This record gives sequence, structure tokens and C-alpha cells, in this order.
Amino acid sequence: MLKKIGLIGGGNIGGVLAQELFHRKLAATVALVDVKGPDVAKGKCLDIAEGTPIIGSDVKFVAGKDYDVLQDADLIINTAGVPRTVRPDGTFPSREELLAVNLQITDAVAGAIQKFCPNAIVISIANPLDAIVFRLYQKLNPPKHKLMGMAGALDSARYRYFVAQAAGVSVENVEALVLGGHGDDMVPIRSCCRVAGMPVEKFVDDKTLGAIEARTRKAGGEIVGLIGVSAFWSPAIAAMEMVEAIVYDKKKVIPSCVLLEGEYGVKGLFVGVPVILGKNGVEKIIELELTEAEKVSFAKSVEAVKKTADEVLAAK
Repeated sequence: MLKKIGLIGGGNIGGVLAQELFHRKLAATVALVDVKGPDVAKGKCLDIAEGTPIIGSDVKFVAGKDYDVLQDADLIINTAGVPRTVRPDGTFPSREELLAVNLQITDAVAGAIQKFCPNAIVISIANPLDAIVFRLYQKLNPPKHKLMGMAGALDSARYRYFVAQAAGVSVENVEALVLGGHGDDMVPIRSCCRVAGMPVEKFVDDKTLGAIEARTRKAGGEIVGLIGVSAFWSPAIAAMEMVEAIVYDKKKVIPSCVLLEGEYGVKGLFVGVPVILGKNGVEKIIELELTEAEKVSFAKSVEAVKKTADEVLAAK
């Protein structure tokens, strides 16, 4: 258990995260900040706290519209940003289209982290994921092991779910990795996909796998199209997997968006790759042996990440 975990943003994802933190007892104190009125953060935390006698949780909370509630947090989860919502014509913005407005929000978030909890480990969820993490790195200049984005954990879970459905097996039997950027060029790594330790091709034919991989890349948009807003439960639970790996020092391999400094031939960008997460944050980056086709797809995804990173640099 940590002394204090801070949540930035009390929207759909932040609300689920707050519930899970209280329920799983991962910190003595949960801090939630949301700048919106009248007082979303206090209301959500009080609602949860009033149920803690039933679940047997003595987790305390501080909450409000001001960032000072984050004072001395050990770990920060950033969800602050404008989500994707359906337009009147039925279309919705891409993650990249949210960049301009969410960069302004991210600058305020970075300033608060720097002021109130500069030594915290930071997990960021806000979209466009890769660009926002890159912006946080620009502003905070933290040790590379203390800043990461949640993307691969969610994308890999979606891939696993779709494979399990097609194979007719438990989701617990499926292992899978999705790497690269958190966008339409993300890379499901078929060569690493296993069903109870066996190659996925033993259970699912090539055509079906291709359709699953295409669906995985568009999975976020599929949710927006169905409910009108971005997914929130699955992203929150994916982030919780990362939080628990850090809190309990699990040394767990979880694909995460981290700073690459030569790994996979990439330097100076935040890209989704397998890492070991433990009490120090990102403890090791794992380099996979990709197939030639996967290398090509990964390079394409990195180019998409670089494009948004260039936009971040231009937005100084």
C-alpha cells in the first residue's frame, strides 16, 4: 500500500479508478482533483466513501477543484482531457484531433505535478496518448522510469478478448501483445499470441485473425460509436493492472508507452513496448524478435507517433 495516490480528472475513467482504488486498498489516501464545478471530485469521493463500511475499506480521501490536493502523492494517474464524443452527423474526432485542446490541459497538469508531487511516478491515460505522455516528458523532464502511458495494456486486453471469443476459450487462456502507438496504426503481435501456450493459429484461421487485428485497431472508435463517448471501464481496469504491478512490486510484463532511447531502433519517442513494471516504475524494456511483417507495421506505427510528437514540439 502506498501512502497516497493522486487522480487527475473525475470523469468516467477517473470515477472508475477512484472506486477501484478504494476497493482494492492500494493507498492509505486517494486524492482526486477535477477543475469542473460545482465540485465533481468531492462528490464522487464522498459517494464512494459512504459505501466503504460495506466493503471494509478505511481508505481516506482528499478531493477538490484545486491541484493542491495532490500534495506529496507517490503515484499520479492522469486522465485529464477532452474525450471523444459523437458529433451530430454521427462522426467523431480521432485521438489526434483532440491534441490542441488537450495539450493546454496537459500543461496545467504538468505544472501541478511539478509543484505538488515532483517525485511521483506518473501513469497517463489522456488521448492522444503518445503525444500527451511526450508533452508531460517535455514539461517535467522526469527520470524515464517514472513516466509511462497506459495504452498497450488496454489494446492487448481487447485483442485477447476478441481472440478468446473466436477460439471459443476462456479469456484467461489467451496471451497477446499490442505494440506501437495508441491509434489506428497500433500493431497486434500475432507471433506472440498464444492460447494456453499454443500458437493462436491452431485455434483461429488466418482470415479471422486478420479481422480481429483490424477490429483491435478500431476498438476505441467502435465503443464511441455505440455509446457516444470514449470507453471508460476497460481503460480504467487496464490502468489498474499497471498500478497494482507498481504498488505490489510485481515485476509484471505489461505493454506500456515509454521513452525509447535506441530500443527497437527508436530514439526520443514514447512508444508502446513490453516492459517490466515494479516498485520503481518501468524497470526494464523488453525487446522482442518481431517477424519481418511486424517490423514493417511497427515502423509505420512509430512514424504516426513521430508525426504527433512533431505537432507537440511545434505547439510550444
